[in-house]
Amino acid sequence: MPKQKPIANLKLRHVQMDPNYAKKTWELLRNAIHEIHKQNASGLSFEELYRNAYNMVLHKCGDLLYAGLREEVDAHLCSVAAEVAETRDEDFLQRVQQAWAYHKTSMLMIRDILMYMDRVYVTQNNVPSVYDLGLELFRRNVAENPQIRQRQRLILLELIRSERQGEVIDRSLLSSITHMLVDLGINSRAVYEAEFEVHFLETSAAFYTVESQRFINSNSCPDYMRKVEARLREEEERIEHYLNPFTEPKIREVVERELIAAHMRTLVEMEGSGLVPMLKEDKIEDLQRMYNLFSRVAGGRDLMCEVLCAHVRDVGTQIVQVPEEAITMQRQATGVFMPELIQMRDKYMRLLEQAFANDKIFTKSLNQAFEHFINLNPRSPEYISLFIDEKMCRGLSGASDEEVDQIVEKVMDIFRYVQEKDIFEKYYKQHLARRLLLGKSVSDDAELNVIQRLKMECGFQFTTKVEGMFKDISKSALTMEAFRGYLRRNRSPLGGIELNVQVLTTGFWPTQVATECLLPDDVQQCCKVFEQFYLSSHNGRRLTWQTNMGTADLKVAFEKKRHELSVSTYQMVILMLYRDHDYRTFQELKELTGVSPLDLKRNLLMLAKYKILVKIPRTRRVDDTDKFHFNTRFRHKLYRVKVMTMLPSKNETAHSQTLKKIDEDRKHHIEAAIVRTMKARKTLQHNLLLIEVTNQLKSRFTPHPAVVKKRIESLIERDYLERSKTDLKTYNYLDS
Repeated sequence: MPKQKPIANLKLRHVQMDPNYAKKTWELLRNAIHEIHKQNASGLSFEELYRNAYNMVLHKCGDLLYAGLREEVDAHLCSVAAEVAETRDEDFLQRVQQAWAYHKTSMLMIRDILMYMDRVYVTQNNVPSVYDLGLELFRRNVAENPQIRQRQRLILLELIRSERQGEVIDRSLLSSITHMLVDLGINSRAVYEAEFEVHFLETSAAFYTVESQRFINSNSCPDYMRKVEARLREEEERIEHYLNPFTEPKIREVVERELIAAHMRTLVEMEGSGLVPMLKEDKIEDLQRMYNLFSRVAGGRDLMCEVLCAHVRDVGTQIVQVPEEAITMQRQATGVFMPELIQMRDKYMRLLEQAFANDKIFTKSLNQAFEHFINLNPRSPEYISLFIDEKMCRGLSGASDEEVDQIVEKVMDIFRYVQEKDIFEKYYKQHLARRLLLGKSVSDDAELNVIQRLKMECGFQFTTKVEGMFKDISKSALTMEAFRGYLRRNRSPLGGIELNVQVLTTGFWPTQVATECLLPDDVQQCCKVFEQFYLSSHNGRRLTWQTNMGTADLKVAFEKKRHELSVSTYQMVILMLYRDHDYRTFQELKELTGVSPLDLKRNLLMLAKYKILVKIPRTRRVDDTDKFHFNTRFRHKLYRVKVMTMLPSKNETAHSQTLKKIDEDRKHHIEAAIVRTMKARKTLQHNLLLIEVTNQLKSRFTPHPAVVKKRIESLIERDYLERSKTDLKTYNYLDS
């Protein structure tokens, strides 16, 4: 409401009124109001008019003054409405705007004249103020006139439709009309909403329903979304220029409902340009646009997550389920499985950050999808360990600390999705043991970095044995330094053989059962010397030689050239038997080495492959009747020749043995968790015990309920638990 302005500081005195004074005074005021309505107020004395109005109110003639004002303004607005109604459509809104502007100006002048009535009479009688009375009468006579209200609404809506179709309209004119409707509500938006907003929203919904169908039939998904963004911006501009701000959320909801919510699935699944093609082609800008638009409507993000999750699962499943017969396990792990998984995760984490604003819903969906397909392949833990093994042996050579950290972090990101972490632990220990024993690791710092990350992920128990392996290697280095000092003091009783021994603690290392191997006499003598030295300072300990894990460097003089052969302990034992013989039969070698037939055949075939031995007959399999000649004419371009150890053609036996060991370890873990829980609870129902045990073990693996039940039965048989006599599904802990 415009601010009231006092006319002047007048000194008023009591006036004795004659009986006709009120009528005469009102007639003067009525004529003044009439002149004001005619825009002819320049000749009026506002001080005199104010004094007359003051006296009328003072002498209890306020009813006459207020009623006369209503009648005069009402009559004037009736004539104004008639003039507006006769105006042509093209000038209609301008005429309404003009009538409204004149009326506001007139009512401000009239309010100034009748200011005392506003202060006293209006307050005492609880009636609308002069200005509000003018608004009420304008609304009733003009805005709600049957010949005006519908024409005004239709012309307004038609102008907005024209603007939506690209035409230029007079926005200031529309702003005046909509502000008029708001003002006519007198401290409410009821008039604006009833006369305009409701119809505006209805026509907008109809317009966008038709337009959205036309858009979606003729545009790709990205193009459609760009048009939606443009429409949203246009509606925001309309609010800014000529609509009431409270209309903004309502029209926005209409646009979002008709242009987005009604076509979400169609857009997401649009062939060639929907969500999946955008994901495949890394269209970050379009993905970000879809996320921003779909986030506006209920269910939009959920639908995107659903399609995203399904796509990620499909792509990931194709990676992890590569047929093993099509590619070697080592190459699958280091060249296909892990690199593609890391690359895939990097891609979707980048999309998550750049396109999906690190949305927690999307993050959770992506993690669930990765966890799903990674655990589809039961060998995923083994492949992760193989990848680490390859990087630690060769892949990290020359890498900076920062690059090492990045690679380790990426591996840990994949490792977090693995459910059966105990399988990874078993393989990781095997591979780490080989690296440490053979000195193949390119960086101890990188190894310790991985171990520290594993400790953070799985707890200190997960890495206790691994850290013990490192300590053994460190202690072995000190032991060998002391042993060399011992040899110097005793003038090296090893007969020219250089012996390097690594003393491993049983329990830390994934050692196999030591198989029989008959070492050459001079090598056996070296072992005895070391045992004598070691046991002299470590009372109560027992040394078991793991010949299957050792290596040897042999200096051999062939006819043409001397070579240094780097071989396994088994291969060394075989070659040493040719010091005084040119050939040996398989049976002789088996008896003289004591090596198992399977290991002997593998090592003989590898020596034959390198042409150090000549096999007769020259076949790819070894029979009991085969002979092996020492090749004195052996030639190689390198002085030092490393002879590899042949692995089984199919590693299923070793794999099944590892899984069998893991199953045995799991039994112990499950039983330990059951006993810990029951010892603390004393009495527990079966399902609650199952939940407790699963929660305790889920960081390592997820036990199957049937397996847990079997371990419970085993503990009952061994008197750790008993069934409750009142409820067979409840267990009691038995104190020893």
